[in-house]
Amino acid sequence: MGGSARPPSAADLAASLDLPRTTVHELLRTLVALRYLEELPGAPRHYRLGIKPFELGNVYAAGLDLAREGRRAAAWIAEQCQETVHVAIRDGRDVIYVSKVDSTHPVRMVSAAGRRLPAHVTAVGKMLLSSVPEDELDGLYPDARLEAMTPDSITDREELRHVLAQVRRDGLAWDECESNAAVNCVAAPVHDHSGKMIAAMSISVPTVRWSARQAARYEQLVRRGARELSARLGHTQRASDG
Repeated sequence: MGGSARPPSAADLAASLDLPRTTVHELLRTLVALRYLEELPGAPRHYRLGIKPFELGNVYAAGLDLAREGRRAAAWIAEQCQETVHVAIRDGRDVIYVSKVDSTHPVRMVSAAGRRLPAHVTAVGKMLLSSVPEDELDGLYPDARLEAMTPDSITDREELRHVLAQVRRDGLAWDECESNAAVNCVAAPVHDHSGKMIAAMSISVPTVRWSARQAARYEQLVRRGARELSARLGHTQRASDG
């Protein structure tokens, strides 16, 4: 349809698909209602692509850009600190790692791109949850008690609210052995061209190499990496201010 010289008619589609016309008409009505197709003005029963494929294509392209650019930005940060760097997005109460660059040290965090973890126990997850409106947060966590992954995990909804308020103030989020008893993490926000927080970047460090002095360095590095990735995705300071 997208490459044909003229938009096809319902009869053309019925013939090319070898389906009954009534079936094709029902399918077309559904696709028009969902905005995947639209009737050509001045040519009834001739159809062209609607706005929905364009919207979906943009979402898909943005996802590809995030994974690709995320790995590039993460690789540079990992090179500076020799630790594991992740880029993650939120899916409901979980985070999904879309990009990962491993530490060069033999002792390092074990994870993989595509892995899913509860958002409230991770630095990237807390960062992403900090942008969720209060009423939506209530819907995500209707129960007062939250699941734990380690003895240090947040298990109280009100404590999570307090932590998220601090994350919003600082622009940084921390995981202090909450998702892995042997790993600390720090995360910063990644924004798109509109200023919306769409991802978070983190540096993950085994506790044996973690110290207050090193944490301050990781904080600066992850902020820098997240800003770099945001810029690659079209973000400007004006977008944030607007």
